[in-house]
Amino acid sequence: MNFYEQLQFETQGARESLYAIEFIQRGVGGQLSLDDYIAFLTQAYHHVKHTVPLLMACGSRLPESYEWLRVAVAEYIEEELGHQEWILNDINACGGDAEAVRNSHPEPATELMVAYAYDTINRVNPIGFFGMVQVLEGTSIAIADSAAGAIQASLSLPKKAFSYLSSHGALDIEHVEFFKGLMNRIEDPRDRQQIVHSAKMFYVLYGNIFRELGLREGSRHAA
Repeated sequence: MNFYEQLQFETQGARESLYAIEFIQRGVGGQLSLDDYIAFLTQAYHHVKHTVPLLMACGSRLPESYEWLRVAVAEYIEEELGHQEWILNDINACGGDAEAVRNSHPEPATELMVAYAYDTINRVNPIGFFGMVQVLEGTSIAIADSAAGAIQASLSLPKKAFSYLSSHGALDIEHVEFFKGLMNRIEDPRDRQQIVHSAKMFYVLYGNIFRELGLREGSRHAA
């Protein structure tokens, strides 16, 4: 079993718990309201805008022995530049107020996930950031395309309202193949364990964003 396979195996339970969250299931089933979809995009904006700064921080802290990984991080940066603007464009296409979103604060679960990512890089081990990559890109492949199609059909929204979800489903298939190759080059047992630990944590933290969105949805329906 190579390291990527080990990573998949050891995080299977955490991954299944994420996919089982009701808000995600409702998204894949096309059962979200327009307000729910905009709320999801809003939180996506608040963590996606940190992707490039996090990659930069990670690359800057990698030791010289990981120079090959720093080069890969530079490729990731080039791929990820400006993706938060795609989300704002989607919000506009939904009739939402993109500038209000840009100037808003993230919900607690989103803020905590981003803070954990910076803390892992700066205080613990920059290699742990790849646990976040495992979670976000793998989740995109699993649900992004199907959720985009289902939500678009149920809400009769234009295709331009789904540039973030639709592009990431396809784009991240390529990214995951790239990611597999990188992970299989990591040999240090401590670094491998850090990635596994971080991935498990990010499955919980990312899942909490959707759990929080579901609580918001439940409160609205109760009213």
